[in-house]
Amino acid sequence: MDGLASQMVEHQGKDLTVKGRKFYKMSGSGNDFVFFDLRDGPAGALETPEAVRAISARATGVGADGVVFLEPGGRDSFSIRYYNSDGSLGELCGNATLCSLRLAHETGVAQASEVSIGTDSGVVKARIVNGLPEIDLAPVTEVAARLDAIGMLDRETELGFARAGVPHVVILDKDVDSADVTGRGSGIRRDPALRQGANVNFLTRNGPEWTIRTYERGVEGETLACGTGAVASGILLVEWGQAESPVGLRTRSGKLLEVRLKKAGSAWFPSLRGSADLVFTGELA
Repeated sequence: MDGLASQMVEHQGKDLTVKGRKFYKMSGSGNDFVFFDLRDGPAGALETPEAVRAISARATGVGADGVVFLEPGGRDSFSIRYYNSDGSLGELCGNATLCSLRLAHETGVAQASEVSIGTDSGVVKARIVNGLPEIDLAPVTEVAARLDAIGMLDRETELGFARAGVPHVVILDKDVDSADVTGRGSGIRRDPALRQGANVNFLTRNGPEWTIRTYERGVEGETLACGTGAVASGILLVEWGQAESPVGLRTRSGKLLEVRLKKAGSAWFPSLRGSADLVFTGELA
C-alpha cells in the first residue's frame, strides 16, 4: 500500500509514523472499520481528515465506513476515537463500539468480562453475551415520535426522531427494498429542521423482525448496517406501538442486530447486541 502511505505522508511533511503501521479490518454486521491499536504508537499522521479519507477509500485505500483508534486503559477499560470515512469525528458508532470490544478481547487490551469503553459521547458499558458483544448506550431522552417539520411521502406511515448518541430520523416505509434510501436520505440528512443533520433509517416489518436500511451522514451514502440507527429505530418502533423489546432488526448485510430496551420516566435505556468480526490484519507499507 505504498501509494496510500505516500498520500498521507504528503500532508504531514517529514512525519513518517504511518510507515509500516499495523491495522485491523473489522466488520460489525456489514459496517466495516479500520482499527489502529495505540499500543503500537501514537496516531500521528493517521489522525487527520486526509489520512482517514485515504484509508477509507474503497478503490485506493483499505476501504471502510470509518477509522477507529483504540487506546488501552486498565484491565477493564479502554477508549476509542471514531472517524467517519469523510474524515469527520463521530460522537458514537454502535457497530464500531461492538467491534472494539471484540478486538480488545482478542488482542489483550481488555481481559475483564465487563468493560467500560470511553467514547466521544460518554462511557459505554460492554460485555460478551452468548459469544456476541453487547453494549449499553447512554440513556436516550431526546425522542420525538412525530417530526412534523419533515413531511412524509405517501409510502411512509411514521416518521420520528431519536438521538441515540448521534441524531437519527426513523421512517416506517411500506417496502424498504424499493425505497429511495440515497435520494430521500440525503435530502432529509441536510434538512434545515435538523440542526446537526441526521442519519436516516428506513424500516419495514418482516415477520417477527424488521428490515432496516440506513443512510449515514459522514459516509454520505447507504451502509450495510448502523448500530445507533438500530437503537433509535427500536425506540421509535416501541413508541409507535409497533414492537416490544427486544427488537430484532435485519440489516442490509443480512446480519441481525438486537436492541433491548428499558424505560424509566422519559428516558430509554438501550442495549445493543450484534456480530463483530476480525476480517484481516495488514500493514501500511
